[in-house]
Amino acid sequence: MELRAERPADHDAVREVHQAAFGDSGRTVADLTDDLRTLLPAGAAPGAAPSPDPGAGLSLVAADAGEVVGHVLFTRSLLDAPDRLVDVLVLSPLGVRPDRQGQGIGSALVRRGLDLLANTSVPLVFLEGHPGYYTRYGFEPAGELGFRRPSLRIPDAAFQVHRLPAFEPSLTGTLVYSEIFWRHDCVGLR
Repeated sequence: MELRAERPADHDAVREVHQAAFGDSGRTVADLTDDLRTLLPAGAAPGAAPSPDPGAGLSLVAADAGEVVGHVLFTRSLLDAPDRLVDVLVLSPLGVRPDRQGQGIGSALVRRGLDLLANTSVPLVFLEGHPGYYTRYGFEPAGELGFRRPSLRIPDAAFQVHRLPAFEPSLTGTLVYSEIFWRHDCVGLR
């Protein structure tokens, strides 16, 4: 299994992964992924080498024998902290082809992404997800740490945060999602 930066040639395969992984919501998640790529650094543009700065965003694939079987995306959002706006990342989406789920591929992608981000100036990674799955990677209930969710539609338990080495204990505030999440109506439960 190879874990590597997503390349422009992977886009169609990544789209297929999310369409299959998310069932009835697959097309929406695939469209969201396509649009979220526009938030990545210039190195993510077609034909360019992947950006060397994972703190500005990160798109990773898991490939087996050259075939993309999983994908994770970390994109820039903002934390509206009491004294300033802080760049943070949001982990979304994470998808693995259904025939490859349960084999540790999603776990490997999340762990690799967090390892790369640990060496950046990014203090926090947020997500909406199942607490039973994401706590194994160090994600915690964000509300209990003084963070406010960007929408009341997000269940408290699903709003989670991972503190990276650049985190400052005094940091609190409201997560502000990129407009792209709202455009695709991919915020909270529906």
